[in-house]
Amino acid sequence: MPTKNQNKTPHCSVICKDSELKSFSRSMAELQWLMLIIVMVYFFIPTNTIDAPENLIAVMCGYAVFVLLFRYAGARLEDTQWKLAIETWAMITFITLSIWLSGGIESPLQNLYLISVIACAITMGKTMTILEVALIACCYLFMGYQHYSTDIFSAETFTFIIARFSPLLLVAYVTSILASDILNAKKRITELSQTDDLTGISNMRAFNEIFEKEVAGAARYSYPLSVLMIDLDRLKVVNDQFGHTTGSALIKHAATLMRDGIREADILARYGGDEFVILMPHTNTEMSTLVAERIRELIEAKPLNIGGHQLPASISIGIASYPDNVVRPETLLDQADAALYRSKMSGRNRVTTSNNKPKAVQVQACA
Repeated sequence: MPTKNQNKTPHCSVICKDSELKSFSRSMAELQWLMLIIVMVYFFIPTNTIDAPENLIAVMCGYAVFVLLFRYAGARLEDTQWKLAIETWAMITFITLSIWLSGGIESPLQNLYLISVIACAITMGKTMTILEVALIACCYLFMGYQHYSTDIFSAETFTFIIARFSPLLLVAYVTSILASDILNAKKRITELSQTDDLTGISNMRAFNEIFEKEVAGAARYSYPLSVLMIDLDRLKVVNDQFGHTTGSALIKHAATLMRDGIREADILARYGGDEFVILMPHTNTEMSTLVAERIRELIEAKPLNIGGHQLPASISIGIASYPDNVVRPETLLDQADAALYRSKMSGRNRVTTSNNKPKAVQVQACA
């Protein structure tokens, strides 16, 4: 039994999230090298005396090696929030050691913490930002204790330290709020750009992004991939007799029934006008034909209710499957469209498989 697919947003959310993580990953790389360059500049033009320059050199070299190995040698690692978290923790470690070796709490390099906080707020969200600010606060207070000893607990010294640390807290708070609002707005805009206005399912922009990935995967790993091209029968007759508003309602009604008849892993999109397309990963001809027949029967069995009048409908379907009847997966859409054309020419309300004869079905009147 198919799993009810409420909408297409899970697929688009994955695309959106992957794109955001890749963008964040590129930004993180730039920030890492920026911090390293700033510390190097400070090393060669110090404002304070560096007591153990060889140790600071070792820290810089160690961090450079980490960035090279983790980001470039490990380029095949999938971009995830955990990967970004590890990189922000490494940034905090590098900054803390650099500050420790360049004057401690008096070091001007303490402002580098702002970079790590901003990076965390943009990529990891509020909760992780709060945790990392707490970690930075502990490091900062520990360095303050090393510098002021027990005097750190005096009201004057403690107030001084908090006053110096408070801008970082303010930046963390404001940045996390702004980043959250921006990401939510970007997600909403992306979803709207990938959603068909009338039916609420995927449009062809979203479908094509997923289709290209599945085609590449099917060609590389030789797993089955099927495409169903679907067309509402005699929609023009409905528009002429009942008006375009009814025709649009019929399109929306059909999309809802199709969505209910496919699996969560399948991708349903509006191809244009009264045409739809369904991408079925890891599905051969036999299974896709069963699903197609189930969808056809579902739409035929559930007419649209218009003011108490039952408006019957039917669909024609063309199927193309790789590697069963299609040599190259990138031609699936064209082959399914050709099969759909044969279904329409053979009397409508039927399913036709690529390179096969259509299965005859009793045609029911549209109105």
